[in-house]
Amino acid sequence: MVQDNYYQTLQRPVASGFNAASTANEVIKGIDLTGKVAVVTGGNTGIGLETTRILASAGATVVVPARDIEKARKNLKGIPNVELGKIDFMDPASIDAFAETFISTGRPLHLLINNAGIMWVPLRKNRHGIESQLATNYLGQFHLTARLWPALKMAYGARVVNVSSLGHHMAPFNFEDPNFLHREYETLQAYGQSKTASNLFTVALDHFGKQFSVRAYSLHPGSINGTELGRDASVELFKQMGFLDSEGQLLPEVAASLKTIPQGAATTVWCATSPLLDEIGGVYCEDCDIAGLSSASDEGQRGVKPYSLDGENATNLWKWSEQITGITFGSPA
Repeated sequence: MVQDNYYQTLQRPVASGFNAASTANEVIKGIDLTGKVAVVTGGNTGIGLETTRILASAGATVVVPARDIEKARKNLKGIPNVELGKIDFMDPASIDAFAETFISTGRPLHLLINNAGIMWVPLRKNRHGIESQLATNYLGQFHLTARLWPALKMAYGARVVNVSSLGHHMAPFNFEDPNFLHREYETLQAYGQSKTASNLFTVALDHFGKQFSVRAYSLHPGSINGTELGRDASVELFKQMGFLDSEGQLLPEVAASLKTIPQGAATTVWCATSPLLDEIGGVYCEDCDIAGLSSASDEGQRGVKPYSLDGENATNLWKWSEQITGITFGSPA
């Protein structure tokens, strides 16, 4: 029986056999993606690059939309079955252009990995007044998925994987003031809001999409060493978050908890390919399994906040997103 998570009934582990130390190489074993087409946003750096490499190694053709084409070409050199495209998630017109180019090929899209993201940035807005973390981490996902919807439906079994974060614990979605017009900007609140939005979108998209055999998943990849995600963050912000000591040195317990990039990409690959999810969707995952609901005893270290899976919030966010972007591709309810 095909089920979705609109009422949070599926948010429990399924004993995948993997864990926090599992790598993307381990997760992909036995999976054949020959003939499949994937789009991986941000697929030329960090865990996105590893995701691209792994999917390509399993036989998929991987399309990587990137803002800096030359950097992407250099980073992806030597990986077979990769195509490049141009995109900038702060520019909605570039999302349209990329999607139009893909749709014009007439190919189905089996896997859409919405991996691109930013974090810990100062207040910036796109030309439509959308705060940059919300624009990049969430609205870009919504916009691109909507524009690629015909190709996703054509695949008859597509999966959309939205890379979220444990950072959703930092904030629910603020429907009254999502763009910080009437409250002081706090970058961690903005980041948390954008990741909560990604989780809610996953719930609504899966609820709507399952009738077309399109399933959706969100995930926390883990805290990962060696990515570019924190390039805009100050030392003081890392201290505030408890990552650095008073001298600016990485705390030993933090260093010990960090994942490698192959471990960080593992949950994305698991969500994209695991047969355990064939009849399950709309769930938030971590450590290569479906996460449990977060409780007070978790102290913000594990699980998913119920507010980021709430069906009513998901429907309201979908409607808000259609209004903001001017894009309508159906109703989630």
